[in-house]
Amino acid sequence: MKRGDGGAIRLDRLDLKILAALQASGRMTNLDLAQAVGLSATPCLQRVKRMEAAGYIRGYGAELDIDRLASSITVFTQVMLRNHRREDFLRFERGIQDIPHILNCFLVTGGYDYLAQFIARDILDYQLAVESLLDRDLGVEKYFSYVAIKQVKRSGGYPLALLMPEAQD
Repeated sequence: MKRGDGGAIRLDRLDLKILAALQASGRMTNLDLAQAVGLSATPCLQRVKRMEAAGYIRGYGAELDIDRLASSITVFTQVMLRNHRREDFLRFERGIQDIPHILNCFLVTGGYDYLAQFIARDILDYQLAVESLLDRDLGVEKYFSYVAIKQVKRSGGYPLALLMPEAQD
């Protein structure tokens, strides 16, 4: 698989095995990683460094169990903008970057423009976050909120073999 931005490198079966192993356990040592994918330590580390430099690996972090840490709600919010010029989309996208309540936000097709995933302490905290968003005058015409009752599936990472079957050769 090639990157389209000048940092193109070709990923092969071993690279995908490395990426899958790192998704499952980013804290594993290089020696453990090399053994898991069937390489010696030095070539394994070289592959990891090459994929980091090319931007395929954005970073390493801990997966937190928010339910054990704090009481919270997740709210999915559909957002429709008043106007649909390029600068309106850019203004909205720039304007939400520093809102900590928004975990993820996607530009989507269909009856609205964005789908945002909020996290808040409770419904009042969510309401205050949305009011703060509206106060920023980012061109929001209307929004619809959907409070998540429970999460029924949590991803452990991307299904690389499904998305990149050509690299399995």
